[in-house]
Amino acid sequence: ENIIAEVKNLINDGYKEITLLGQNVNSYGNGTDDLSFPQLLEKIAAIDGKFRLRFMTSHPKDFSEELAKVIAENPKICRQVHLPVQSGSDTILKAMNRKYTSADYLKKIEILKKYVPDCAVTTDLIVGFPGETEEDFKATMELVKRVDYSSAFTFVYSRRNGTVAANMPNQIPEEISKDRIMRLVELVNTLTREHSKKYVGSTVEILCEGYDDKKKMYLGRDEYGRMGYFESDKDVLGEFVDIKITNANGVSLIGEKV
Repeated sequence: ENIIAEVKNLINDGYKEITLLGQNVNSYGNGTDDLSFPQLLEKIAAIDGKFRLRFMTSHPKDFSEELAKVIAENPKICRQVHLPVQSGSDTILKAMNRKYTSADYLKKIEILKKYVPDCAVTTDLIVGFPGETEEDFKATMELVKRVDYSSAFTFVYSRRNGTVAANMPNQIPEEISKDRIMRLVELVNTLTREHSKKYVGSTVEILCEGYDDKKKMYLGRDEYGRMGYFESDKDVLGEFVDIKITNANGVSLIGEKV
């Protein structure tokens, strides 16, 4: 009730996008009599007014078919799901204590795309975790290709004193980790560029978030989380604007105001 009341107040104050944020937002309500996370999303989406609803981050072990259905049935919920996988290797996932296998993760993706075929799926990936072999790394690369992520945050494992991983055997040499992150980033960038190109010629709705003084263009994101740039004669900060995409530059889209 407190969350719903706060969202209503924000919308009444003119906010156009609400983000529910947490390390694992879809575990909300687990083990209690409270609403489940999908039910909470439905309650918020039912609030009057034109606004978008985002959430992040989801943990794969708690991502449910119910959540996928709710996203599909409520147009106010953004068609973007950030579902961190970290690795495509079951050996590394077990070492990380992630509590799912690569097959479990791919099943969640299958369910999501069944209900929301156009959903933009993003993720987090780590290379160089202790014990990671070349085969483990290749399993990550193959999973990235199979899921066909819209974009991804990529990281090199960093040893931190006091953590379980810091005391694990087979710490990965820096030069190997650097080689792997370069190969992974190249793959992710290729997928991102291909996704962006698909939208050239289409019209998307952007929520204008700012103005780029260098580009002399307004900027904002669409419901899939893509950044779009466009020119406007009037100030459109904080407004929804339809733009026709004329060019795709990596992760960014360039368009003309419709």
